[in-house]
Amino acid sequence: MTTHFSTIEVRNAVGLLASRSLIRLITEIDDNGAIPPRRLTGTFPDLSSHQLRRATEAACAYALVRTAPGSSLELTDSGADLADLYDAAARWARRHAYPAPVCKFSSRIRHVLDLLAPSLADKNSDIGPWPSGARASSIEADLARPRALLIEWLAGNPQVTRVAYPDLVA
Repeated sequence: MTTHFSTIEVRNAVGLLASRSLIRLITEIDDNGAIPPRRLTGTFPDLSSHQLRRATEAACAYALVRTAPGSSLELTDSGADLADLYDAAARWARRHAYPAPVCKFSSRIRHVLDLLAPSLADKNSDIGPWPSGARASSIEADLARPRALLIEWLAGNPQVTRVAYPDLVA
């Protein structure tokens, strides 16, 4: 796919998608099903009420979650696709011990998104600060799936490239 975005669009999108609280919200719903809003604090005891509120607001504003019958938050199709992107990024990061052999799930995703961002904003940009040679080629080839999923997701959700939620990034 040859879709490219401006630097500001990539910054806005990656800033939102790399938010620890948003990653946690999307992956929790993907893994365990709908969450009643009143249970968010108990589900995410390490996140502040402000972080949870902003993540929920952003997820609703960008149509990643919706209120299901019975007032629970559930993923939309776009949110489920984002969860797939997160899973692919985390799998790649674990396989390559990136950014470190032991790392939080959300941190792995944030680092992979940061790694992919330059290749989205500039068609002449290479991915990563990798050593040259066969290992670098293998790593870049492995990144093709997360990169393709990210490009496809951004192309289908252009609203995330236009408006930033700067206080979500944590």
